[in-house]
Amino acid sequence: MPMKKPKGRDLTQYEKHLNKLISGIRVKVEHAIGGVKRFGIVSNIFRNKTDGLDDKVMEISCGLWNYHLLSS
Repeated sequence: MPMKKPKGRDLTQYEKHLNKLISGIRVKVEHAIGGVKRFGIVSNIFRNKTDGLDDKVMEISCGLWNYHLLSS
């Protein structure tokens, strides 16, 4: 998580630099999660009780999203 500005002082240049690095990584991760959630089965309530099926659905969705990123 990025560092918050403490009361009474500003962030140092080093802390600002770290926040910038962290925010760059967070954007990529959030875009990836958003891309996977475009598949409805991942973002909606999953009612199937089969053991391990939820993991397989997530793996397939991630694979499809990675394929989309590579092919576009």
